[in-house]
Amino acid sequence: MPYAENPFLSRGLASTTLHPLGLEVDRAEGPWLILKNGTRLFDAISGIGVSNFGHGHPGIQAELQRQLDRHLHAMVYGEFLQEAQTRASALLRASLPESLDGVYFLNSGAEAIDAALKLAKRVTGRRRLFAVTGGYHGNTHGALSVSSNELRKAPFRPLLPEVEFVTWNDLADLKRVDETVACVVAETVQGDAGIRIPDRAWLQALRDRCTKSGVLLVLDEIQCGMGRTGKPWAFEHFGVTPDVLCMGKALGGGMPIGALAASTDLLGQFAHHPSLGHITTFGGHPMACAGAVGALTALHELDFSELERHCSVWHKALEEHPAVERVRRIGAFFAVELESAEAVQKAVDVGLASQDELGVLLFWFLSVPNAFRLAPPLVATEQEMAQGLALILSALDDITDLPRQ
Repeated sequence: MPYAENPFLSRGLASTTLHPLGLEVDRAEGPWLILKNGTRLFDAISGIGVSNFGHGHPGIQAELQRQLDRHLHAMVYGEFLQEAQTRASALLRASLPESLDGVYFLNSGAEAIDAALKLAKRVTGRRRLFAVTGGYHGNTHGALSVSSNELRKAPFRPLLPEVEFVTWNDLADLKRVDETVACVVAETVQGDAGIRIPDRAWLQALRDRCTKSGVLLVLDEIQCGMGRTGKPWAFEHFGVTPDVLCMGKALGGGMPIGALAASTDLLGQFAHHPSLGHITTFGGHPMACAGAVGALTALHELDFSELERHCSVWHKALEEHPAVERVRRIGAFFAVELESAEAVQKAVDVGLASQDELGVLLFWFLSVPNAFRLAPPLVATEQEMAQGLALILSALDDITDLPRQ
């Protein structure tokens, strides 16, 4: 696409690719994105995991309006006590193990990863950082350093030094985690790698190895947290507790936010030697924290058995479709593999080519070109989920040219 025709660059906006979707959103409600041309798109990816509770959730909207009527930014994080922050912290800590009794609110998931790397170096005095093959943690220099996709890292090297990778799901490779390592950073369930779900034994062995070597286990649940996997937090599936939990995306209920949860003993070390060990102007912004209050309240109210019932229907129907090679799923977190990257591109395009002013938004993985992601709103009704599934299956029908029975 020539620069002059790029819908972002032509309006003086930065563009993340040369081929953006370029759809113009007018409003959004529940699982639906309503475009300016009147098309209603079923948001089958929840804004890449941000809108877990749908668009315009009344509880989240009410918290945002309440805070908007009170005040916006008052002071950089860590100087003033603000009710939105303390309420969000209380709700978040109530959903976590007792050992994670402190929260640092930040601007994004990537900033949470960067802060976690700094915290690990600060509390251990070590400099070696370990991550896991296949992991994706964001696009800051720090987050890229512990992410796995070399194609996306190469143009920006040098990145952080002394970063190494252990092999995902390989028990033998964990012996490399020793007393010289500050932390191991791992997605509890890998998102960009195509919803890769680890063996319970491997994740527990990683936890044990970190404990024995005095290494901080940092779990990234920026994508897979906040109910996405069918439990409030993905680590609950595996019988482990991290030393540090990184969050973002859905935590803000649609507002930009990140967070770091750890023990207060660990987080307290950011405050001295040096002071302001991590500092952020807009971290803990009262509107973002108000969104988190609404989102965490919605998380507490989720019926996970009902969610699993809805998603198992999707899983079965997708597995049975002739265009689908494989489905990986945990909770409402899906990867749908097709024959090729070209088939995925066609499915996305067909989904957006609305029929009767209805369509569906599917999306790619960065590192798995022959699969597309699904992450439907966790609060969608049975009727909405049925409608969304019908739109997805219709898109798949078109790429196979096979009529549905």
